[in-house]
Amino acid sequence: MKKTTFILAALLSAACISAQETLTLEQCREMALKYNKEMAAAARQTESARYTAKSYKGNFFPNFSLSGTGIYSTSDGSLGIAGGNLPTFLPDATGQFLPNKGFAYFPGIDLNYKIGMVYMGGIQVEQPLYMGGKIRAAYKMSLLGKEMAQLSETLTASEVIVKTEQAYAQVIKAKEMKKVADKYSAVLTELMKNVESAHKHGLKPQNDVLKVQVKLNESELNIRKADNALRLATMNLCHYIGKPLTADIRTADTFPEVAQDIRLQTADISARPEYAILNQQVAIAKQQVKLNRSELLPKIGVKGSYDYIHGLEISDQDLFDGGSFSVLLNVSVPLFHFGANSNKVRAAKAKLEQARLEQENMNEQMLLELAQSVNNLDEARLESTIAERSLQQAEENMRVSRSQYDVGLETLSDHLEAQALWQQAYETKVDACFRLYLNYITYLKATGTLLK
Repeated sequence: MKKTTFILAALLSAACISAQETLTLEQCREMALKYNKEMAAAARQTESARYTAKSYKGNFFPNFSLSGTGIYSTSDGSLGIAGGNLPTFLPDATGQFLPNKGFAYFPGIDLNYKIGMVYMGGIQVEQPLYMGGKIRAAYKMSLLGKEMAQLSETLTASEVIVKTEQAYAQVIKAKEMKKVADKYSAVLTELMKNVESAHKHGLKPQNDVLKVQVKLNESELNIRKADNALRLATMNLCHYIGKPLTADIRTADTFPEVAQDIRLQTADISARPEYAILNQQVAIAKQQVKLNRSELLPKIGVKGSYDYIHGLEISDQDLFDGGSFSVLLNVSVPLFHFGANSNKVRAAKAKLEQARLEQENMNEQMLLELAQSVNNLDEARLESTIAERSLQQAEENMRVSRSQYDVGLETLSDHLEAQALWQQAYETKVDACFRLYLNYITYLKATGTLLK
């Protein structure tokens, strides 16, 4: 019966392990870039900027339009002039016109009109020839906006990668902390067995049993905390890679490697997307000055159309019934607007200077951030080395303490303290490895080489 139960338990354990999905760091990065909601929003922003640039490009080309108008009116009327003999005039020797007593017959006019149905339609084409540089400046601004959107998408990608790698490392740290808690509990359990056995034989007092039991209770709580931390860290990783929060996934058991031969740099931030975005903002401010200055310059445009008109009856005949071509050349020269347009130019120049100052300020901040990341990475390397050395020393101290305790040369309290120091050194080593990797990722982001 016990053998059958063991086989069933082994099969169930294997089924649970196979149901879990093991993900590497590279897979998590790819999934984050593909499924993360922040990346999806950044991609939509880039798409919008691309269509905006295409929209402004269309201003260079003719604009064709089709129009039609119709009107119906019951208005009508007539115009009549009576006929008769009209006197005639001839010039005299001085050039003055005088009546010559002659007459000419005028038959008179009798016109009847009604509006009725009048309709017209035509096709027009408009082409701007010179708009003071307004169209070109607006188009360049849209291109710069598109490039900024692409850079912003790259920046979002780097931020998502940083968060994803931090979440991945957090899962590994939680797993390591769980191992520490389990190992510490196993050490205490073994010690508890030895102390209880010694107490039964009268070699140890009841107080020693209670001391170990207190430590076991603490280790039980630490195991529960480690389990909860691991579950929460896994949910956080699922959030960044687009998985359901309850998905059962697994990660690697060790922290990703940190390059040891990397040459730290402290003065080059040109590869960062933020640096390029600031340059684009200054370039857009320059084009805004040109755009506002175009309001002070002449504008020239040409318009051509073909129109057809039908309607307006006069004496039972249509006055209009045919098409015609027409061309219009328009020249507009601004003269005086009480400073409205010139002040716009001054405001744009002030914005340009503001953008330049902000660029200098942000560049200095990024240099400081880079220097800080270099210092943090250097300190984290040293901290990791010291933590590894301290763990080895704590293990040796626990081994010596155990030997002395077994032969009665050390008290139980001192032995428990040695075990606690070992646990603390182990946790410090795990935390140091975790921070070393986080500082490494932060340094790569500060140099703009995270996505390379």
